[in-house]
Amino acid sequence: MQMAGKRPETAEIHATAIVDPRARIGENVRIGPWCLVGPNVTIGDGVCLHASVLVDGYTTLREGVEVYPFVTIGLAPQDLKYAGEPTLCEVGANTVIRENVTIHRGTAQGHALTRIGANCLIMANSHVAHDCVLGDRVIIVNNVVMGGHVEIDDDAKIMGSAALHQFVRIGRGAVVGGVCGVEMDVIPYGSVLGNRARLVGLNWIGLKRSGVGPEEMQAMRRAFRTLYPRHGATESVLETRIAEVRQEYGHLPRIAEMLDFMEAPSRRGLTRVARQEGQSETEGA
Repeated sequence: MQMAGKRPETAEIHATAIVDPRARIGENVRIGPWCLVGPNVTIGDGVCLHASVLVDGYTTLREGVEVYPFVTIGLAPQDLKYAGEPTLCEVGANTVIRENVTIHRGTAQGHALTRIGANCLIMANSHVAHDCVLGDRVIIVNNVVMGGHVEIDDDAKIMGSAALHQFVRIGRGAVVGGVCGVEMDVIPYGSVLGNRARLVGLNWIGLKRSGVGPEEMQAMRRAFRTLYPRHGATESVLETRIAEVRQEYGHLPRIAEMLDFMEAPSRRGLTRVARQEGQSETEGA
């Protein structure tokens, strides 16, 4: 990484791009036509801004980030309380951001940081609001919108045109169905569907692809059935069901993670379970 005001010889900056001399530019960076880079921006090695990209504020793009045309990163949040504080925005290594995405910096009332992790894919026309925190390998499909302070853990997938309410938490490995409005937290490895999101099971396809074996899958099925009994079954209070599952399956890391998530403080509460007629809890998106 070069000091501010110095341009490494390996950086390729188009003649029509406007790069503030105070910005920090890494090696082998490509900044294409009509890009605009502000004075407090740090661009890591190997970053590519294809064309017509605007990066401003106290924003850091880690190494290998690739940004497609008409993206804005690090602009002021859409929050009436924001008064120009020098808050942050960060995009992790090797993340790809497609056309027309908007990513806003944090607020003093929140984390003062909007952060996207490494190896993520943010598809076209999506919006990452102020103080959102996305983990690694998160996939955001086209037209997804999220309110401020949303937290999405590693390996989660948000399908096209979903909308995430502010302060919602999406657990590790969860999947949110397309055109789904999520108003409450989604447990790790959960699968939610519907105009107003309802939990329909766990993300069995994602779990299988990530290498979870048959024995652990069966344990997770049994744990899920205990946590979310079939309609008409005798139900105890949720705290009792969590304790029962923790006693029997708490030694399994993924189940322990689900239980920890369910017991953690939440601004929104947990997404409710709802199963369509003829659909079992082992099915879903």
